[in-house]
Amino acid sequence: MTIKRCSSLGAKRTESSQSRNMKKSGNKYWENLKVDCWMYCSGLIMASPPTVLMRLVASAYAIAQKAGAIVRCVIAEGDLGIVQKTSATDLQTKADRLVQMSICSSLARKFPRLTIIGEEDLPPGEVDQELIEDGQWEEILQQPCPSQYSAIKEEDLVVWVDPLDGTKEYTEGLLDNVTVLIGIAYEGKAIAGIINQPYYNYQSNEKEKLREQRNKVKAGPDAVLGRTIWGVLGLGAFGFQLKEAPAGKHIITTTRSHSNKLVTDCVEAMNPDNVLRVGGAGNKIIQLIEGKASAYVFASPGCKKWDTCAPEVILHAVGGKLTDIHGNALQYNKEVKHMNSAGVLAALRNYEYYASRVPESVKSALTP
Repeated sequence: MTIKRCSSLGAKRTESSQSRNMKKSGNKYWENLKVDCWMYCSGLIMASPPTVLMRLVASAYAIAQKAGAIVRCVIAEGDLGIVQKTSATDLQTKADRLVQMSICSSLARKFPRLTIIGEEDLPPGEVDQELIEDGQWEEILQQPCPSQYSAIKEEDLVVWVDPLDGTKEYTEGLLDNVTVLIGIAYEGKAIAGIINQPYYNYQSNEKEKLREQRNKVKAGPDAVLGRTIWGVLGLGAFGFQLKEAPAGKHIITTTRSHSNKLVTDCVEAMNPDNVLRVGGAGNKIIQLIEGKASAYVFASPGCKKWDTCAPEVILHAVGGKLTDIHGNALQYNKEVKHMNSAGVLAALRNYEYYASRVPESVKSALTP
């Protein structure tokens, strides 16, 4: 509904046929005007309903929260249902399958004209009602939609879903590496994203295996387990405390389980003070925005669009930059190939420094 405005307020008063008619009608006009103004100021005349984008983000937030709960539930039950896909480092678990069904089905029911692309290749079938989330996060609905996205229709949007980013780490008990990613793209550009960290505040020991520690899952003192970060370009990013890495330090975060000579050569070319080898693209971007790392360097074609769509939005919303190794923006339209074949380079600040140090030998080996 359009806001009803009191256009007469503040206008220059001149004698006219209209004003003479008002006088003839006594105080009725002014009484109605007062009522209109009171209703406007007290919020009884509502602003336009939330846009498609903000409704989608609000729903995706609630769905991501449920996804995080599913991830924790699978661990608690003890049977991960691990399946090897293309290699020993490319795994799928029961959590991957259940979370993708939950996210995709919940979104499709509410937004039937969306294009939804998930990582897992799952057979069609009925989805248990317990996996469906039909709620939405009211605080997001109260936020204004950036004007450039206010007229977007459902069919204009593409949603990229990684149900469990950092699956290998999940199977090894490195639970704080794990994220759930829901990225939203418009005209090939990532514009909104949601990252759920099911085990935020979890205190893990990287030397322990999952079977030894799954019954010891805990949070820090008085801490809530798990969190959800979200962002929209032109609006901002929320759910975390933005912090920059120490000035003058080059702390590189890179892959833990998909390294090769190209990755190593590119990381070393950054003249790093420290190298963090962790799992999950979402986790690495969180390291950037929370000041634990200066740049994310991955000179390999192993990363895919569902890995980068949501994290890219969060980083860009706070002034960072994510591209391929050549400096090209990633494209997220529905026809694009899923593989980020030219790798990933990202930084919260000083992106140009890291881009300038990518070796030509690395660039020539990675074709966009």
